[in-house]
Amino acid sequence: MNGLISRGNLFDDLFRDVAPGFFVKPLHGDALPAQMKVDVKEVGNAYAIDAEVPGVAKDDIHVTIEGNVVTLRAEVKQADAQRDGERVLRSERYFGAVARSFQLPQDIDESAAKARYDNGVLRLTLPKKAAVAGQRLTIE
Repeated sequence: MNGLISRGNLFDDLFRDVAPGFFVKPLHGDALPAQMKVDVKEVGNAYAIDAEVPGVAKDDIHVTIEGNVVTLRAEVKQADAQRDGERVLRSERYFGAVARSFQLPQDIDESAAKARYDNGVLRLTLPKKAAVAGQRLTIE
């Protein structure tokens, strides 16, 4: 077998060595990874989050915030278009979704949260909710 490390599994390597050229790789490249890569940083009074979601349309990315739990979900829909006068010899499509949830140390102010998507990276700015001072109970 090839001595290089690949991202495929053992069976992919076996079939590639046994029948090279018979199995054709998808034209669209790899599908979304099983889990989004996420960087979470605390910057002043907010959290800055960068999530890698390459090849996903902005409208297919969903961010949900509930208290201090952030959920990211991305859906991929790739299709090949057929034009008049063409005969399709092979057509590959990929449909799938990936989601990720994580808990932050403090609740998020959803009304001031911002999201931006640029070059396959989703950037979130999530301001912390103002801490409410604890209330002391009177003992009867």
